[in-house]
Amino acid sequence: MSAQINITLPDGSQRQYDSGTTIKDIAASIGKRLARDAVGGVIDGGVIVDIFTPLKQDAKLEIITIGSEKGLEVLRHSTAHLMASVVQQLFPGTQVTIGPSIENGFYYDFKRDEGFTPEDLEKIEDEMRNIAAKGEPFIREEVTREKAKQIFSNLGETFKLELLDAIPEGEPVSLYRHGEWVDLCRGPHVPSTALLKAFKLTHISGAYWRGDERNPMLARIYGTAFWDQKTLDAYLHQLEEAKKRDHRRLGKDLDLFMFHSLAPAMPFFTAKGAFIYNQLVNFIRRYYDVIGMDEVITPQVVDVELFRQSGHLANYSENMFFSQFDEREYGVKPMNCPCHCLMFADRKRSYRDLPIRMADFGRIHRYERSGVTAGLTRVRSFAQDDAHIFCREDQILDEIRQQVVMIKDVFLHFGLEMKVFLSTRPEKSLGNEPELSADERASWDQIWQHAEKTLEKALQVAGLQYTLNAGDGAFYGPKLDFQVRDAIGRWHQLSTIQLDYGLPRRFNLAYTNEQSSDSRPVMIHRAILGSLERFIGILIEHTAGDFPVWLAPEQVRVLTVNDELLSYGREVVTALRERGVRVSLKERNEKLGFKIREAELAKIPFVMVLGNKEMQARAVSLRWRKKGDQGQMPLDQAISLVLKAAALPPITNELLCR
Repeated sequence: MSAQINITLPDGSQRQYDSGTTIKDIAASIGKRLARDAVGGVIDGGVIVDIFTPLKQDAKLEIITIGSEKGLEVLRHSTAHLMASVVQQLFPGTQVTIGPSIENGFYYDFKRDEGFTPEDLEKIEDEMRNIAAKGEPFIREEVTREKAKQIFSNLGETFKLELLDAIPEGEPVSLYRHGEWVDLCRGPHVPSTALLKAFKLTHISGAYWRGDERNPMLARIYGTAFWDQKTLDAYLHQLEEAKKRDHRRLGKDLDLFMFHSLAPAMPFFTAKGAFIYNQLVNFIRRYYDVIGMDEVITPQVVDVELFRQSGHLANYSENMFFSQFDEREYGVKPMNCPCHCLMFADRKRSYRDLPIRMADFGRIHRYERSGVTAGLTRVRSFAQDDAHIFCREDQILDEIRQQVVMIKDVFLHFGLEMKVFLSTRPEKSLGNEPELSADERASWDQIWQHAEKTLEKALQVAGLQYTLNAGDGAFYGPKLDFQVRDAIGRWHQLSTIQLDYGLPRRFNLAYTNEQSSDSRPVMIHRAILGSLERFIGILIEHTAGDFPVWLAPEQVRVLTVNDELLSYGREVVTALRERGVRVSLKERNEKLGFKIREAELAKIPFVMVLGNKEMQARAVSLRWRKKGDQGQMPLDQAISLVLKAAALPPITNELLCR
């Protein structure tokens, strides 16, 4: 008789099975429909495995079904395999490398000197549908390392042999087959190609093998897959909308920023872009005035000893820039926090002084590989609306609540929906350094556990629902991550609040407590917009370049029907500027229709058209981009309407009344 194992289901119920029972069999024992819809399972909250995985010991099991969000990873990885099999069928001699599922889709890298064309993608897609309709099962097979080498040597798959060599000794070697095609893969996959009904190959790019430019260049085919055609169509529509809103194109069309090969991934902001940049800074500064946040300025280049002390040298050096002069090694700061620790430590602090809130818009630099930089959303030089709060333990919850209120208010003004994640200790973190003693490690373990529980309590106090994001905290402390959804449904990581007991300890920071002895402060790291560069990129796409009137570099454009009215046009401009409106007058001798079209393309919020009737009545014909033609109205009335639309967003009373 086989040994019995206990399987705990998500509802807390337990069932007993013979050791070695597969997830498929467990699903069948629960119900016919579950057996039909099962595509994978999650064992003990770990990674997703396929339904043919045998369970040999007690475990918690979540069965993943058709249509589920978690199952999408399985579906997309399976679709990638289907695509690769078709590529090798249609283009003999092509070698396959890796084909993972990624956010919103999948890709597969191929070694084919000729590459692929958009027409090739259509052929591949058509044949994928033919094979999918056959309902070929995905079959997992564990083999010896020697047998796997023989299989892929016979197939001429040199990249697979390299991947095989990288599998650690003792780890099982698994293959997946459908039809005659075989691949080295740990899985999981859906049971059959019949489930692959809604997919699309989207584009082609180049990629170096293992991301190293010294390795061969590969052809990468991207695609996406969903459980049904309706969801796929909605996603493809989102992609088309995203192309129209691409901040790189709009940034150029609206003359906001540029890049140059002499400063890779480091943006240059034009006058209009710089206005938006500075306006956002001033927008955040208004909140600082309300909550008592003091702005500081810190150096960009500091001796590496600072980063050794902070832990950045050990945990973050691969993302930093370095330089040497005067026989000393320096680092360009990737974060402001170490410098703020120096400022806190510069003088004696009392418990009465706390909280001390330091804000810093200083530039920071981080090395990002050239393959991952993208417009404004992933750059090497940027500034954050960064702040660090040094406080007592009893002040933490109130300080975090205040920052949460501010974050919610800011997002409200930009029309951005929000969701929150609690990100806990990563593997590479303070307290995990190999040189530490067992006692030191145990002490750090307690610090991390306390910090995570405190952040969880802060979320409860703030009344926020959240999702646990295990292992994704900063190396110095756990954090709250705030994601926002833009106008076309995409989620972006923006704000963060990080609770840090580590840096105050590493810098030996102290304040004099009520008993006249030293206590260590707690440090809260916080950003709202995050990287200003990245936020501007997201905002351009969220608004499609139609900025709120208060943020638009040019709020009004004055157009005259003919040159004889230019004198009145200048009077209108003067009246607007005297009231603080950002306005221009187009004096070129061009047709009115052309000038109106030009203003529309520049996405100017208001256009004032002046003809003879308007001049005689001291009026304007007002066009409001947001609400259409407003008709003729007195100049003063038009200016009042513009000023009302251009008013800065109000700060919530919850902060003002503190």
